[in-house]
Amino acid sequence: MILTVTLNTALDITYRVRSLRPHASHRVSEVVERPGGKGVNVARVLAALGHEVTVTGFAGGGTGRAIRDRLTGTPGLTDALVPVAGATRRTIAVVDELSGDTTQLNEPGPQIEPAEWGAFLDRYEELLGGASAVALCGSLPPGVPVGAYANLVRLARAQGVPVLLDTSGEPLRRGVAARPDIIKPNADELAELTGSHDPLRATQDARRRGAHAVVASLGTDGLLAVTPEGRWRAAPPARIPGNPTGAGDSAVAGLLSGLVEHVPWPDRLTRAVALSTATVRSPVAGEFDRAAYEELRGQVTVTGVVSAA
Repeated sequence: MILTVTLNTALDITYRVRSLRPHASHRVSEVVERPGGKGVNVARVLAALGHEVTVTGFAGGGTGRAIRDRLTGTPGLTDALVPVAGATRRTIAVVDELSGDTTQLNEPGPQIEPAEWGAFLDRYEELLGGASAVALCGSLPPGVPVGAYANLVRLARAQGVPVLLDTSGEPLRRGVAARPDIIKPNADELAELTGSHDPLRATQDARRRGAHAVVASLGTDGLLAVTPEGRWRAAPPARIPGNPTGAGDSAVAGLLSGLVEHVPWPDRLTRAVALSTATVRSPVAGEFDRAAYEELRGQVTVTGVVSAA
């Protein structure tokens, strides 16, 4: 079982409009709602790939109930979300059909009380006992300690469970020091962590700070990976227009599935880039186009890179 942690779950709502214009009224042509938050997106992709996945984190209020209702019945996915008093947030993605661009609006999460955080820690340690890997994903809701991910990384390492960390800011900085197996920042998050805007130098610096392997998302340029086994760039065949919401989460699912299946790093990166690009092609946030994924796996290029001085 792969365990995904989403401390700031969300109900993802996607609106489609003909053309998004500031200071104007818009007629929405389609509305789609899906359970969201980075780890929930990762879990849905992993389940679609045939893995058994357990989702944990927090869920509360009417939005939390809507998320849990929509998770029920998903093949391969188990709901282990911890209930809280506050209401789970919503995220709004507005897709401009004319340009293909997406505008994202993210609500804040609920206030997490100390007793709720303690209940989550108890559940997390219990779930680690049956996990082959764990993904710690996304932002922290109010009330959760800024060092939460560092603590969760240490608990996973204590039980011998490999851990992937995908967050940003101070939670990432503290989490890296706890020595996760993989981190997956984007270029901005990596620059904030290291102070360097050169992706290769920054990725290597992130490894020196504690991460065993670093896979940096470079947007339409694909992924850059620095690992103990080597350094690679993995790129899609071309820039793909569409909704990028959840694309990075699909890349995490590709990396995690490759980890538990013990496939070589270049194959993991091929899978991650193909899934990420196929997610951009999907009309729904956080899901991937299966046919596009199978096609793209043969079109992703993975090349070795020389270390920075």
